[in-house]
Amino acid sequence: MGMGLLIDATRCIGCGACSSACKEQNKLPAKVEEVLTAYTWTTVQEREGLNVRRLCMHCEVPTCASVCPVAALKKTPEGPVVYDSERCMGCRYCMMACPYEIPKYQWDRPVPVIGKCIMCAGRVKDGQPTACAAACPAEATTFGKKEDLIWEARTRIRSKPGAYVDHIYGLAETGGTSVLMISNIPFEKLGMKTNLPSDPPAQRTWQVLSNIPNFVGVWGAFLFGVHWITARRDDVAKAEDHTNGRGGRS
Repeated sequence: MGMGLLIDATRCIGCGACSSACKEQNKLPAKVEEVLTAYTWTTVQEREGLNVRRLCMHCEVPTCASVCPVAALKKTPEGPVVYDSERCMGCRYCMMACPYEIPKYQWDRPVPVIGKCIMCAGRVKDGQPTACAAACPAEATTFGKKEDLIWEARTRIRSKPGAYVDHIYGLAETGGTSVLMISNIPFEKLGMKTNLPSDPPAQRTWQVLSNIPNFVGVWGAFLFGVHWITARRDDVAKAEDHTNGRGGRS
């Protein structure tokens, strides 16, 4: 099952330590925005008297990865869904496909890329907890093996009847996610999507593609276009770097 996060909304004190730790870990601008952006990968919002974290859910079968034509997104064996900006061609299919509306675009840059939580993939691979979990003073965010987190969530729910909604958000939604949430308030009141399918949307993507006639030929032509766009994107970036460098010497 890999590693994951368990977020207990009843324990969150809204201190924002998770957001600050994420910013420092990923070298993002220090300002924590109220909503997710390409520069704020996790934030805390107040809903129904609770403090609710927002971040990538790290789907077990990520739709963002299934629609990406250049494999810029992928699920690692450890659990995180990571993003490679060097591969990205800027098509933004991941933004349209994500059932949780997580990936955000750098609209303010000449050569923009996508920004989203990568669940501290480097730390996780080295056996360390995510920066947000390590920084949480109230243990509202717990890092660990996913099967252990599921057991912990079920234990908390069963040991305190009525103190929690009898549901682990992310356990079944979209085929399961590596980020799990528990709460004493119904998730729809917390602004979480609750009309999601239990099967991975990514499977539907491949089912549709497999039924397109002459798909191989179409895909080959499409990849040629992708190659041209990606090469053009690199040329623009190099030209911008050259211009900035020349400007700095004058």
